[in-house]
Amino acid sequence: MRRDPMRLLKWINWYPPFLGMNIRVVHTAPDFSTIRVQSKLAWRNLNAVGTHFGGTLYAMCDPWFMLLLMHALGEEYIVWDKAAQIQFLRPGRGTVSATFYIPPERVTEIRAAADRGEKIEPTFTVDVVDEKNETVARVEKLLYVRKKTS
Repeated sequence: MRRDPMRLLKWINWYPPFLGMNIRVVHTAPDFSTIRVQSKLAWRNLNAVGTHFGGTLYAMCDPWFMLLLMHALGEEYIVWDKAAQIQFLRPGRGTVSATFYIPPERVTEIRAAADRGEKIEPTFTVDVVDEKNETVARVEKLLYVRKKTS
């Protein structure tokens, strides 16, 4: 089955967990190399002290590095999320956003290592920022990559 990121993006903003937490994809590069996601503060994603619920901050960052890398590597590779860590740095108020990008050079390195049969567990980091571009949270994702066997 061919991976079609644009097909995914047609419905992702209607995905119930994203819809419920006010998470939206607001930009996708034509080549699917960059994705920008945002969440506006609303009653659906408030925590007990009136700021963004931590689960929203993580959920808005969850799938993107895996999906970007799956698309960049192609059908011959397996890509899975393996682990994640989030560090909350300041209260999230208003609209928060995160931009996901994997440089082509990094994709080339990962592909070469997978082609050599190495165990590949790349780590990617993204900052969730507020409207003043101040970092609200930092999310680190550990992925698992290998070349499919025939």
